[in-house]
Amino acid sequence: MLKHQLIHPKINEALGRAGHHATILIADGNYPASTKRGPNAELICLNLSPGIVTVVQVLRALLSAIPVDRANTMGIPPDDPYAQKGEPPVWSEFRSAIREAGLNLPLEPIQKWDFYQAASSPDHVLTIQTADQALWANVLLTMGCRLT
Repeated sequence: MLKHQLIHPKINEALGRAGHHATILIADGNYPASTKRGPNAELICLNLSPGIVTVVQVLRALLSAIPVDRANTMGIPPDDPYAQKGEPPVWSEFRSAIREAGLNLPLEPIQKWDFYQAASSPDHVLTIQTADQALWANVLLTMGCRLT
């Protein structure tokens, strides 16, 4: 029986094979997960119906199970119409989940095309596709080291 909140067997298997510097993408329902992922990345689809499951729900489960050194969001290009609206509201939810996990990590945006490139790295081990309908709700986690 697992003690952390993450009980999905395939996700636990992928994370168990990963190590320091491996990246995990939690993708929203709009992310092109079948084409924008690394050559070593497993794709697990949790998109049951619109809004079920969300990125924040997956983020909380992952943060209960793995050490994280970095959290990156997909930055909005300045010429995108959504850029004028300011930071996406879901980013504050990401920050709350990170704080609740006891981590002192900044949420660092990577511009859209650079984000796609980072998610296509050989270090990318897992993409979890959600059905999140929030805009710009993609987060790329970099695994840390287990200290104890």
